[in-house]
Amino acid sequence: MTARELAAAIASGAVTAAQTMETHLARIVQVNPGLNAIVTLDAEGARAAAAEADQAVARGDALGPLHGLPIAVKDLEDTAGMRTTYGSPLFADNVPETDSLLVERLRRAGAIVIGKTNTPEFGAGSQTFNRVFGVTRNPYDRTRTTGGSSGGAAAAVATEMLPFADGSDLASSIRNPASFCNVVGLRPSPGRIPVADDQSDPWGSLAVVGPIARTVDDAALLFGALAGHDARDPLSVDAPADALEPVAPAALEGLRVAWSRDLGDLPVAPDVTAVLEPCRDQLAGATVVDAEPDLRVADAVFDTLRALGFAAFAPLLDAHEADLKDTVVWNIRKGLALEPAEIAAALGARGAVYAEMRRFMAGYDVLALPVAQVAPFPVEVEWVREIEGVEMEHYVAWLRTCSRITVTGHPAISIPAGFTPGGLPVGLQLVGRFREERRLLEIAAAFAAAFA
Repeated sequence: MTARELAAAIASGAVTAAQTMETHLARIVQVNPGLNAIVTLDAEGARAAAAEADQAVARGDALGPLHGLPIAVKDLEDTAGMRTTYGSPLFADNVPETDSLLVERLRRAGAIVIGKTNTPEFGAGSQTFNRVFGVTRNPYDRTRTTGGSSGGAAAAVATEMLPFADGSDLASSIRNPASFCNVVGLRPSPGRIPVADDQSDPWGSLAVVGPIARTVDDAALLFGALAGHDARDPLSVDAPADALEPVAPAALEGLRVAWSRDLGDLPVAPDVTAVLEPCRDQLAGATVVDAEPDLRVADAVFDTLRALGFAAFAPLLDAHEADLKDTVVWNIRKGLALEPAEIAAALGARGAVYAEMRRFMAGYDVLALPVAQVAPFPVEVEWVREIEGVEMEHYVAWLRTCSRITVTGHPAISIPAGFTPGGLPVGLQLVGRFREERRLLEIAAAFAAAFA
């Protein structure tokens, strides 16, 4: 059953939350040991919460849109009374006293938080491993990575351990693991799903949270339950009026699609291109043209503003450098070395990137391009050093097809597109107009139906 079907069945009494929970817990026992996607599990608490959910149905209580559905949240999100490590040995025994805003909203919508999904240390890097829990393996090939940083979430959803999951995305951390695990992952526009952290810049908009699911409509359901204004997030906006409604696929007829193989100048592995190119022929009725915005300046913007964010970790560097992985140490030092002129230039250039993307999207309904520039790679490889003879300058440089879109602020979604000859998943990234997530979801549903 889809998540939406399951929620409706629980609300109607056709199935119980307890039955739903036992099914998912059994699946976790069966599958998770070989993947290491769910790293903290509270089965006893999950069963108790499911029993309470069934009592609410029996009483005729008003039910939230996610009532009775199990979810494990990314181990970057604080969960009251449940271990939250951020993938760091420094916080291996950390048990928060309060929920993050995202977890608050999940509980308010009726979801049952049963545990945590694996993430790299502080969510840094698109390969899910850490020194607390180890590596998460790809369900399509256990010798390969799930990507990251929401790799545990994507693997758990792909294998039906969870009906859906949350993720967070700065460089590509929802989209890349969705692509690598053959599921759907939505990066919303900043402000659509509120975030609140008293220890960081509330106006920062590179990192967002969003849904991972097996279908576009299930991603829309979780998005709708999480979206909406919250006074703790000054960037947050109201949810669309139809945010919780089922998604009807857009008509392909007359749809204007800009198709980009490489976003103008990025190296892309041939096995990725070979999967995506035939997808064009499946979009009968749509007008598909080769086109892309010029987003090259976004690379310097992203690297500078990402490093600026990592500079906030300076106290950890001073006190615990030996307990931080090398790439995190590198990113913190890069942030601390920034000059004011570099930061000012990056902020100004980001405005130009947004303007370029806005102008470009005025002529198209959607931009289609690769999610990842490579297929899933071996779990022993921390990050991709080279693509088609082009050396990657640092540990997130191989993610430019996503990080450039991040800088624009426009919503983007990864949908399954096919498999390499070796059976590895490849996703297609679709980018919509700013804050038009609903339209993007409708277009994504149409593409997914065409590819099925």
